[in-house]
Amino acid sequence: MAVRAVEKSDSKTGGIAADRLRSLVDRIERLDEERKALGNDIKDIYAEAKSAGFDVKVLRQLIRIRKQEAAEVEEQETLLDLYRRALGM
Repeated sequence: MAVRAVEKSDSKTGGIAADRLRSLVDRIERLDEERKALGNDIKDIYAEAKSAGFDVKVLRQLIRIRKQEAAEVEEQETLLDLYRRALGM
């Protein structure tokens, strides 16, 4: 019974495997800190781009587009072109 062996290795409190719970919470907290650090790094890169003369708003849009599938981007560009022509732009 492998399940019972796991249960016995964790200290139980109120039916909860406290060691396992603590491990999960620690991992989530560590990853959350890493995510915050990465967010700050990305913010610094945008500031660097801005100081180099790049338009940050357009740069963000470009990155968003690159995440999309090619067919989805083409469809959006086609619709945008259609709407522009309809408005005489």
